[in-house]
Amino acid sequence: MDALTVLVYQFFKKRHKAIDRYAENGDLIQEKQLSYLLKSAMCTEWGRKYDFKSIRTYQDFASRLPVLQYDDAKACFMRMVKGEKDVLWRGQTKWFAKSSGTTSDKSKYIPVTDDVLTRCHYQGGFDTVSLYLRNNPASCFFSGKGLILGGSHSPSALNNSSRCGDLSAVLLQNLNPLVNKIRVPDKRIILMDEWESKIKAIVENTWNKPVNNLSGVPSWMLVLLKAILKYTGKNSLTEVWPDLEVFFHGGVSFVPYREQYKALIPSDKMHYMETYNASEGFFGIQDDPADHALLLMLDYGVFFEFIPMSEYGKENPKIVPAADVETGVNYAMVISTCGGLWRYVIGDTVRFTSKHPLKFFITGRVKHYINAFGEELMVGNADQGLEMACKATGAKVKEYTVAPLFLLDKAKGRHQWLIEFEEFPADLMEFATILDQSLQQLNSDYEAKRYKEISLQPLEVIPARSGVFYEWLHSKGKLGGQHKIPRLSNERIYMDELLALNDMEMKPSI
Repeated sequence: MDALTVLVYQFFKKRHKAIDRYAENGDLIQEKQLSYLLKSAMCTEWGRKYDFKSIRTYQDFASRLPVLQYDDAKACFMRMVKGEKDVLWRGQTKWFAKSSGTTSDKSKYIPVTDDVLTRCHYQGGFDTVSLYLRNNPASCFFSGKGLILGGSHSPSALNNSSRCGDLSAVLLQNLNPLVNKIRVPDKRIILMDEWESKIKAIVENTWNKPVNNLSGVPSWMLVLLKAILKYTGKNSLTEVWPDLEVFFHGGVSFVPYREQYKALIPSDKMHYMETYNASEGFFGIQDDPADHALLLMLDYGVFFEFIPMSEYGKENPKIVPAADVETGVNYAMVISTCGGLWRYVIGDTVRFTSKHPLKFFITGRVKHYINAFGEELMVGNADQGLEMACKATGAKVKEYTVAPLFLLDKAKGRHQWLIEFEEFPADLMEFATILDQSLQQLNSDYEAKRYKEISLQPLEVIPARSGVFYEWLHSKGKLGGQHKIPRLSNERIYMDELLALNDMEMKPSI
């Protein structure tokens, strides 16, 4: 390490002992988090409703509070948006993270309280740097600048009491001024809302700065890095930023992008570190460079519970605290946080690889989805989009499936739709266009990624020959019963198998 990094690192090292205690004292740490949450929210409307004062054990907590999804908590969230105090968490909440909504909402608003900012999101960022420095003693982290690429929505006023934006924008807006001294670009640029102008401004503001670390979503960062190379005329990022040493990434799977990054940054000293920072909270960090599993962060003002996916959707599903999870089982994550979320189903599924400490992989969503480029396309969006396209064109759809197609040479991609029509539209191009426009109308994240095709190109519709989905199910031994066509998948396994069965020459693709 250089002298400055060695000096600052002493401040970060203090957290290592606390994190190392996760392995032996994880159960006790989580008990303390639950106690803190209940005491802090005791005088809120929610605390009085469920008598937090009398809750003594996890069993009391689990038997008394209901499990919630966004639509269940939406009314309370919107009251908080309007400025009401002490609803789900103490005091007034002034910030809300805007993200893609449920099938009934284009966008949803997640409370970002002062406590969840400091105890969870910012602590997660602090620990990420701390663990990175422990694993990389040759780092010169604090001798350079960090390039942070935020989301597509700059903070905006919801009313006189509240403001909203992508989580990244909310975090940057409230960042400690000291952190701003070691990152680029200027806050004015990073919070710009118009993406094309924003990318251009970031390139011009950062290409000649001593950048040595990157933070952001892989798909969007790839767009920016290619723009940097085009602007400078260089062939690799090491020619632009010779001291580049780490990319902190999250939001979407890094797997499709890994080789592309290696090509752009051909350096043996380049490192990649995954984090799990959602609108609802900061939950995991890759603490071991040799292990892609994430360490569950147990002392961030979050109490974790998990529903085995075999139980998910049942009227009274089995729910277990973190202490009782098993490795190799897919779970739906349930969280209670200092952001005012109580037994909230975040929608992600995880599988644990270790119990001491608790380490896991994100395995997907509780529902079929596509989030290859940060678009968070849900089955409900797809069904509604198809309905709108069919109504406009007179088409009828029998079966369909959707998967992403990665065009890494262009740092973007598109969605492929394999559709078996009961009745074909008169104009397949028109059908595809209406479907694409409908999805943008229904889903704000999809709309953002489609904006000027920066990250996501227009979707492709491939007509399926009659019976191909039946044949595919038959080949899998999955005819009848509860077996269904996977509507959306973040991987191409199903799509590639179906395309192999399909007669591509019968109908042209759009």
